[in-house]
Amino acid sequence: MSTAPTSPPSADRPRRRARRGEGERTREEILAAAEALLARSGSEDAVSIRAVADAVGVTPPSIYRHFPDKAHLIFEVCARRFEEMDRHVVSPILAADLDPVDAIVELGRAYVRFGLAHPEHYRLMFMVNADHSPELYAEGDVVDGGSLGRIVVLLQHAIDAGRIRPEAGDAVVLTYVLWAALHGIVSLAIGRPNLPGPSVDEQVDAMIDAVLHGIVVPPPAGSP
Repeated sequence: MSTAPTSPPSADRPRRRARRGEGERTREEILAAAEALLARSGSEDAVSIRAVADAVGVTPPSIYRHFPDKAHLIFEVCARRFEEMDRHVVSPILAADLDPVDAIVELGRAYVRFGLAHPEHYRLMFMVNADHSPELYAEGDVVDGGSLGRIVVLLQHAIDAGRIRPEAGDAVVLTYVLWAALHGIVSLAIGRPNLPGPSVDEQVDAMIDAVLHGIVVPPPAGSP
């Protein structure tokens, strides 16, 4: 039997330096695999580090080079979905030069549609215990870094344009009131999808009418 020295275990070898862009490409593949698993299963439980690694074709330790734990990976996937909503839903509505009240109505309906189209993403971002969220996705960061700040600006524009009663409250308060009402509809539909009652569309229309009826000033006569 040969007594030639064997090569040292691979764990003892220096790790090959990733080529420029290779690490970022692997990170994107990890996120895509986690997103696919979450969408296919409808549950974060199916998105294990092992399952993601197998889908990408890497070892589990490779995942930890990009994400410290499963929670950070999952929340990055969810955050990207909400960024997508901001780009493809919120931005076009805000850029459409609508009457500010009409824009608020459109955004409200779009928000509910998005939440119901991505129930597990929504649940993770807004319906789990705050202790479950990584520090990067704490409540303050989600609010300040998301679409909410742009909605505050829209509400302020509606106030400045005289379309909202000045005594109804400031733009931040009104944004949270509208958000809470919409969140209630989305969370109820996600948490109790088989609950008898009116359709989600009926609930949204009634809620928007009820909330806006109390704060909106009709447009001036003769306006389009």
